[in-house]
Amino acid sequence: MQLRQENLNGLKCHVADSLPAGATPRAVVVLCHGYGAPGTDLVPLGQMLLRQPRMASSVQFIFPEAPLSLEDLGMPDGRAWWPIDMRRLQMAAALGTFRDLRKDCPDELPVAREMMLGLVRKWSERVNVPLSHFLLGGFSQGAMLATDVTLHLDENPAGLVILSGTLLNEDTWNERVAGHKALRVLQSHGTNDPILPFAAAGTLRDLLNHGGADVEFLPFAGGHEIPHVVLDRIGTFLREAIGDGRTSL
Repeated sequence: MQLRQENLNGLKCHVADSLPAGATPRAVVVLCHGYGAPGTDLVPLGQMLLRQPRMASSVQFIFPEAPLSLEDLGMPDGRAWWPIDMRRLQMAAALGTFRDLRKDCPDELPVAREMMLGLVRKWSERVNVPLSHFLLGGFSQGAMLATDVTLHLDENPAGLVILSGTLLNEDTWNERVAGHKALRVLQSHGTNDPILPFAAAGTLRDLLNHGGADVEFLPFAGGHEIPHVVLDRIGTFLREAIGDGRTSL
């Protein structure tokens, strides 16, 4: 696997593939890391998937690094798409007083969204891969961003992967999901998640389903994480999504 850095629309990105030099990928997967993680946090997921022969010869992964540094908060390598008071969030969840985030629209979300939309469009033109061959996703805060970006695209990508995300910006998402009927979604969430409660994930699932998206909801016995059962399903979902009458893997 080759791993290189690119600056795409103002975002430092890690690009991974096993393609011959100059080869055009059949599909591009863009995965956004969670709050406090480094930009390479989800690279091992791509490495795992690229060990599969059909993936290695067809798929390219992009791992964008969030623009905000958390060095001042004691996390030298930590990045964020927008600020979060994690201590308050964890305490509220522990006390059972979790504040519903569904009406939240962080001030930095539109900025991050535009950076990601520009990244996807520019990379699509650069590698000559249509949006219908892109799969977007992320973990936690990155999953929220990937959902928001997907719903602001003009057409459906091949799929959306929501790993331990939650519902926010509800009015806008509820309005925009109507324009993304048949959007393929894989959503996973731990039943004992101490940071983003399981019930809120169900609310997001229902909003997407009611808007016409095709959501596969994968609960698991665990916390704020990506367990092996989810990792295995991501690979299958990717092959199904980009092999569904669009391209072949």
